[in-house]
Amino acid sequence: MPITAKICGLSTPETLDAAIKGGASHVGFVFFPPSPRHLSRERAAQLAARVPDHVARVGVFVDPDNAQIESAIDAGRLDALQLHKTSPVRVAEIKARTGLELWAAVAVKTRTDLDAARTYTAAADRILYDAKTPESAALPGGMGVRFDWALLDGFRHPMPWALSGGLDPDNVAEAIRRTRATLVDVSSGVESAPGIKDETKIAAFLKAVATL
Repeated sequence: MPITAKICGLSTPETLDAAIKGGASHVGFVFFPPSPRHLSRERAAQLAARVPDHVARVGVFVDPDNAQIESAIDAGRLDALQLHKTSPVRVAEIKARTGLELWAAVAVKTRTDLDAARTYTAAADRILYDAKTPESAALPGGMGVRFDWALLDGFRHPMPWALSGGLDPDNVAEAIRRTRATLVDVSSGVESAPGIKDETKIAAFLKAVATL
């Protein structure tokens, strides 16, 4: 099975183009005001118009309300929704309301945390295993935090899944070999500063994935 990659938190035409040129299968648009990667409706629409049909546009949210979701879907022409800190019941509601592909983020620090993935089997289409950030953190992800990949050893994944959390051009190949992930997701690992994507790092990350 080919390895694919999502570049998340894109906010400029130049970095979006770099992700597409490098072969990203998914691009992520963040709709969460506290994040330095948050997009306005206008910027989301501008970026979405540049994305070819073979690349999926994923909207990233933190326990969003219906109005926020509908606005983002319209502006970003979203193909999928990635939901952080959102209960299985709410994920199911959003799935029924939108009909879009749903990714449920599961924050991981210990093996027990993985059990949360099973609670989404009736609601989500994909699990995104991400590193658990401190309770006091302003953001649920995109902070360069990595969890112990060995926690996934022998775990029976209840549905398709993706790996996130602390990935970068230097460690993504090791991460894929270690976990057998077929979809990887990166944000801060291809940045020069919080919210500022680096075209060179994006290219290096995607090249590392493509070589496997």
